[in-house]
Amino acid sequence: MADGKWDEKFKAFLKKYYWEDILHLGNEYPDQRSIAVDFSDLEIFDRELADELLEHPDELIPSAENALRQIDLPIDKTLDDVHVQFTSIPNKISIRELRSKHLLKFIAIEGMVRKATEVRPKITDAAFFCMRCEHVTNLPQEGQKFVEPKFCENETCGKAGPFKILINQSTFLDSQKLQVQESPENLKGGKQPQSLDIDVDDELAGNATPGARVIINGVLRSHQRTLREGKSTTYDLVLHANFIEYIDTEFDELEISPEEEDEILKLSRDPEIYNNIFKSIAPSIYGYEGIKEALALQLFSGVAKHLPDGSRVRGDIHILLVGDPGIAKSQMLRYMVKLAPRGVFASGKSASSSGLTAAAVKDDLGDGRWTLEAGALVMADMGVAAIDEMDKMRTEDKSALHEAMEQQTISVAKAGIIATLKSRCALLGAANPKYGRFDRYEGIAQQINMAPALMSRFDLIFVLLDTPDEEKDMKIAQHILKAHRAGEMSEQRIHLQTSKITQEDVDSHMEVILPEIEPGIMRKYVAYARKNVFPILEEDAYKHLIDFYMGLRKMGEGKDAPVPVTARQLEALVRLSEGNARIRLSNVATINDARRATQIVHSCLKQVGVDPDTGAFDVDVLTTGTSKSQRDKIKIMKSIIRRVGERHSGGKAPLEEVYLEAEAEQIDRGHAEELVAKMGRTGDLLKPDNNHVRLV
Repeated sequence: MADGKWDEKFKAFLKKYYWEDILHLGNEYPDQRSIAVDFSDLEIFDRELADELLEHPDELIPSAENALRQIDLPIDKTLDDVHVQFTSIPNKISIRELRSKHLLKFIAIEGMVRKATEVRPKITDAAFFCMRCEHVTNLPQEGQKFVEPKFCENETCGKAGPFKILINQSTFLDSQKLQVQESPENLKGGKQPQSLDIDVDDELAGNATPGARVIINGVLRSHQRTLREGKSTTYDLVLHANFIEYIDTEFDELEISPEEEDEILKLSRDPEIYNNIFKSIAPSIYGYEGIKEALALQLFSGVAKHLPDGSRVRGDIHILLVGDPGIAKSQMLRYMVKLAPRGVFASGKSASSSGLTAAAVKDDLGDGRWTLEAGALVMADMGVAAIDEMDKMRTEDKSALHEAMEQQTISVAKAGIIATLKSRCALLGAANPKYGRFDRYEGIAQQINMAPALMSRFDLIFVLLDTPDEEKDMKIAQHILKAHRAGEMSEQRIHLQTSKITQEDVDSHMEVILPEIEPGIMRKYVAYARKNVFPILEEDAYKHLIDFYMGLRKMGEGKDAPVPVTARQLEALVRLSEGNARIRLSNVATINDARRATQIVHSCLKQVGVDPDTGAFDVDVLTTGTSKSQRDKIKIMKSIIRRVGERHSGGKAPLEEVYLEAEAEQIDRGHAEELVAKMGRTGDLLKPDNNHVRLV
């Protein structure tokens, strides 16, 4: 079919379906230079035309734009430079499945923008001025390389230059290069995400930011690689974008069919819904009901609020698991990353601050400029970021987490780039105690190698102690061995032809580690709740949270009393209550939800925020690492050492005398030794020899 015929077809199509849009374009031109056409409309209008567009876009997209220019408008304007953008292309192909058969076809790819260069003008039609005869030659610039005329067009001249380019008579287009990589949630474990370069021109340039999720429709082209020895036989793929759709994919990317929606609603009406959901989290790990409850709440999360003054209050619940080695912390983290619709796993030892937040890298897309590359916390936006081995992170890397946890943004000031990226994710951290295992006689905060400012940002901190207990150990051992037995049977059935094990045997043994709610439905349940449920605290729940908070604060009213909790814990209570309501798919957070929240916070505070000496709640244990009673005792010890030192030459106080005086002040010897050791560690004391101490 002749090209003109395609033009006529497009003309009829645009007039029929997009007349309003064309009039709007006429009014707004040249500020707006494109109209978006839904591919499904084109299919309804003419199936052959739609198929031809997918097969030969290089012919048909110019035809469509030509047709748009030819349409007579009721206003006195000519649309010289207009574009037709096609949306909802059915040809969606994942980046790793692009092959040579897709070259020059119209396709759509989905992914996450990893890098974006600055927008720069690109010359499309160059005007050359001949320095000898002053004739102007126009030469279109279509490829990657800049082409100069061989000879002057003027017949009387015909010399090979010299030529000067006239910028004011040349035509330029805005252009930008993007690099898009596969979305992390679509990758199966261990796969390296693949990326594709995108060329973006004109109106589309300048809108994409690193970390944005996009679907890009365009024509796949190739550029020949050039080596030192000459041209290579291998070509690089580049997608020339025709339309970019930005998807703020949170949990919306999970398609929920009407049947699944019915199943979700049915599950939510089950009175056992809480237990079913808790049992569906890491079922291969025995026990830890309290922690599994917290992890479920983290999946559902509270409601993020945007306040009228422009500030935002986070809804995500941050959890820290600290515990002895070998008690399945990492396994729980991995399970959560699998369950969360967008989960990213990082290990603290190998994660640098730029790997977690954003790195400034020399751009390999074009001209070596600095560009931003999104890190793990940006990739986990609207999901869960799990960081294992948090205690092994370098201090400067931990400080990168402060802003990401509370403000949920990441501010970057590197290599001349100053930017703010979004990281609205829940953080799930795991850490080991400083000395490998917990010492039961020392405050927990001193044993966790993390800054108090970071610790206080976690809504819940769980301490997992590995204490031998015959009955519990027996149950754990049986659970582990049953899980192994089920795995062994399954593997033998798959790999041994002679195996007598039936599928029924495998299924019956697998029951031990099967989740109550199958993971696929569980993800969709969470997605449904986060998308459709926005609970409000009812009056009773509101009062209950205030009473609980005030009750704890009252403990800190006396002159010498420690501060038990801060306002951060109150915010945590609200988020947890909302999460509980979301589990039931209820838009009202009742007093029972509030009670569940206070119970879980109380059990956490009991583990972490208690002064080991007095048994009182003391938030300082968590936020400064030293409880109030310990600070008071350190003051007493300092004055004792000062008094004893004054009696001896050089201010050196014999330790024996110090311990005797301490006993007179009701500090027993063991405790006094511990305090002296602590002061030595913090640099308040000097030990000239083993038997004397001196204040610094």
